[in-house]
Amino acid sequence: MKTGFASAILLLSLMLSRAEMQAPIPLWPNGAPGALGTNAWDIPTLTPYLPDPAGAGGAAMVICPGGGYAHLAPHEGRDYALWLNQHGVTGFVLKYRLGSHGYRYPAEFEDVTRAMRWVRAHAADYRIDPQRIGIMGSSAGGHLAATLLTHFDAGNPEADDPVARQSSRPDLGILCYAVITMGKYTHQGSKENLLGKHPSPRLVKLLSDELQVTGDTPQCFIWCTYEDKTVPMENSLMFAEALRKHHVPFALHIYQNGGHGMGLADKPPFAHPHPWANDCLVWLKHHDFLND
Repeated sequence: MKTGFASAILLLSLMLSRAEMQAPIPLWPNGAPGALGTNAWDIPTLTPYLPDPAGAGGAAMVICPGGGYAHLAPHEGRDYALWLNQHGVTGFVLKYRLGSHGYRYPAEFEDVTRAMRWVRAHAADYRIDPQRIGIMGSSAGGHLAATLLTHFDAGNPEADDPVARQSSRPDLGILCYAVITMGKYTHQGSKENLLGKHPSPRLVKLLSDELQVTGDTPQCFIWCTYEDKTVPMENSLMFAEALRKHHVPFALHIYQNGGHGMGLADKPPFAHPHPWANDCLVWLKHHDFLND
């Protein structure tokens, strides 16, 4: 048992060492639109996490950590990327601008949109299939992911910037205990950090992603827990219902145990990753994002 644990720690250390060799990449070399300064929090970045080339399958995931639009939780960014790397998926962890540093919508959306375009524009550099790039987010990062899933565009083919020419549409989405609505069941802290204390009804509707689903919304894996007291499970239910209404395929899992913000839950009270992780891998394999 101790030997197995030590081996797991060694493997994680080796993976982390490899991943940390990949430096964060600024999304806009000359500064983000609407930047309030030049501090680290004013510079949105992507950090690539690369799988072993021998097991790489050509799929990628842009990962949006949660944190209530106030901070970014490493276990919902780096840890997810390392987990995906184990299964041949390249991870790109997004550091997006935050309400705690004075940024409101649309800054956060500009960052995630740019991130998806950037990965697609540089797909050949990372041996990625540009038609197998997903978006993944947890909590407020799940809201940002759901916003991209419902507000993407085809890009501007006339743009001088090759990144801007790319589509921002993800090929699929993974939403982990996500904030979805800005209405009754929202997470109030996330809402205020994103929209301010007194947003207009128009803005509340626009960023209530369950109201923005169409038949073109990408397929999704959605999960949450009954025990979640921070982001009510109604958020996931409303998004799933909107997808069903528009005939968009999805998988919805509501687990009894787990609470909020648990990530992979490989810490007590769970001795192993929470069941959502395996269920998600099965779903990803079904959609040709895994090669194992």
